[in-house]
Amino acid sequence: MRVCVVIPTYNECENIQRLIPEIEIVLSNHCLEGDVIVVDDNSPDGTGEVVEKLAKVYGNVMAINRPAKLGIGSAYRKAFQTILESLDADVVFEMDADLSHKPAYIPSLIKKLSEGFDVVVGSRYTQRGGIKSWPVTRRTISMVANFLARTLTGVKVSDMTSGFRAYRVRALRSIDLNGVKSDGYAFQVEALYRCVEAGLKIVEYPIMFKERSEGKSKLGWEVVLEFVKILFTIAFSRGRGALKRMLMLHENI
Repeated sequence: MRVCVVIPTYNECENIQRLIPEIEIVLSNHCLEGDVIVVDDNSPDGTGEVVEKLAKVYGNVMAINRPAKLGIGSAYRKAFQTILESLDADVVFEMDADLSHKPAYIPSLIKKLSEGFDVVVGSRYTQRGGIKSWPVTRRTISMVANFLARTLTGVKVSDMTSGFRAYRVRALRSIDLNGVKSDGYAFQVEALYRCVEAGLKIVEYPIMFKERSEGKSKLGWEVVLEFVKILFTIAFSRGRGALKRMLMLHENI
């Protein structure tokens, strides 16, 4: 399988120069061909410049430089569209830039895809998964967010908010990426919901998540509010769809 790893960045200068070489080692050691796409939102710390230098070292690194901070969801949407339109890939990975996701898991997620699944979610909340170095408050927020996501979308995935996952390219082609409206972290939930709507097979693979050691988290109140808004939009859409089906059934009777 030819893989493409997508990494959104904003002020990840220290982390990205460690992450990309780690990814390259994993790809090389497992005889995997592919590309690394970094979508940088004009990071003030020079992340974009670091990626440009790494692109000269590794011939498979591509930088998509955007003019402003436009959100992680829109970054994934931009990268996915670029891949579908102009790159040769079988599998597309999402991965955070902050070293919380280990590149060593890449072959394991590919193996799950080879078993017939369309999407593999690197899960912190499935058996043998876990989180290192998170305070109680952060754990609580994450668990509540995932509970709400499962409840309001009806998607039976333990770690709906995971940013480490693998998609078959044909799976991405089967969903309407432009219909995924979230520009923030709710993109992860909305994308999984669209995959379920399309009848795709989703599986979780346990990962050990490690808190970032460099840089700051991008989680703020604006992100949380958008997350909740998207969840209730999906819930409303599901309810309207269920009501429509009931009315159609009543008419047929």
